[in-house]
Amino acid sequence: MNPHSRIVITGVGLTAPNGNDLPTFRDNLLKGIANIQRMETRYMGSVLAGVCNYEATRYQKKRDLRTGTRAGSIGIYCAQEAIKNAGINWETTDKSRVGVYVGTTEHGNVETENEIFNISQFGYDTKYWSHHHNPRTVANNPAGEITINMGITGPHYAIGAACAAGNAGLIQAVQMLRLNEVDLAIAGGVSESVHTFGIFAAFKSQGALAYHDDPNKASRPFDLARNGIVVSEGGALYCVERLDDALARGAPILCEIIGYAMNSDATDTVLPNPERQTQCMRLALKKAGIAAQAVHIVNTHATSTPQGDIQEVVAINDVFANCPDTYINNTKSFIGHAMGAAGALELAGNIPAFTDGYVHPTINVDNLDPACKVHNLVVDKPLKPSKIDVILNNSFGMLGINSALIVRKFN
Repeated sequence: MNPHSRIVITGVGLTAPNGNDLPTFRDNLLKGIANIQRMETRYMGSVLAGVCNYEATRYQKKRDLRTGTRAGSIGIYCAQEAIKNAGINWETTDKSRVGVYVGTTEHGNVETENEIFNISQFGYDTKYWSHHHNPRTVANNPAGEITINMGITGPHYAIGAACAAGNAGLIQAVQMLRLNEVDLAIAGGVSESVHTFGIFAAFKSQGALAYHDDPNKASRPFDLARNGIVVSEGGALYCVERLDDALARGAPILCEIIGYAMNSDATDTVLPNPERQTQCMRLALKKAGIAAQAVHIVNTHATSTPQGDIQEVVAINDVFANCPDTYINNTKSFIGHAMGAAGALELAGNIPAFTDGYVHPTINVDNLDPACKVHNLVVDKPLKPSKIDVILNNSFGMLGINSALIVRKFN
């Protein structure tokens, strides 16, 4: 197999706080419609969160929802929708040649917290501990639940890459397709983060949990008044194929993956390193064989943390300083931070730009932080440049893991 085979995306299934399919999600991004809500969480009371409202029973029985996990359920919904969107005849597909690569941040915290709380009601008697706990909490769970639901017998695993995981899932798909390990990959990222109080408590303790009187204005990257992360759930999984295979079956081609890179800061557990982020973007451009000037949209990772947003702007200004046709946006301002699903969801929100011609805006930037000044930041309203051919998607995560994925309009 040619290690340089061209790789394309032919389908996407997603659920986000503001949409359960790509057309709805995209429409809300262009219209400036966010969906963050107040919710009650154990021990902490009211918090702000991005919560998904997808039809889980479309692809799962109620019994399976009771014994499985939220992350697995999100993954199943997204995978099934991706196959449908890609126009794949699932009945005739050789499922031994399908790989499932699901990026995640944390997994199993929800189930463990729930089990501990449940046995606390019975004097911590472990006979009340669920026998479903082990399969629920193993690291490969979300990917594994997808294979069981869909009868996939090819390889599956979850990729722990913190908040770079969505990009990492897609990168793994590219590599496995080029190695001829699979003929079709279902790849991207999922997150069930809003169902664990621990993540809210940790961000609050760190001083990084967002608050605002208006929930839909709480996620505000680059704004001077930003005060932290809005924790969200969601998922986006893609059908990824070799171009030759996609053309042979007459598949709809959403875009081509032309470059990617991952690296590590090796400096701090939470504070980003702009030098390493710069190196990551430059390496992705090198692998894609393009100059920075060829990129028309950079979707930022910016999470609304005071320091993190600044560090990324430093890196972007370094790479794209002389790129008058490169526009910058942010998707978290609409949906919060979907952790392991973030990169995959944010890419999905931008891919339709290849057909509708618009750069979706960043919202909630009422007063731009001077330290976050970046050229061509699209704010409040969509912008229609003369051309959109290339998108670079940034996703960075804790422990200093960085990813950049580059997709191109297919012609």
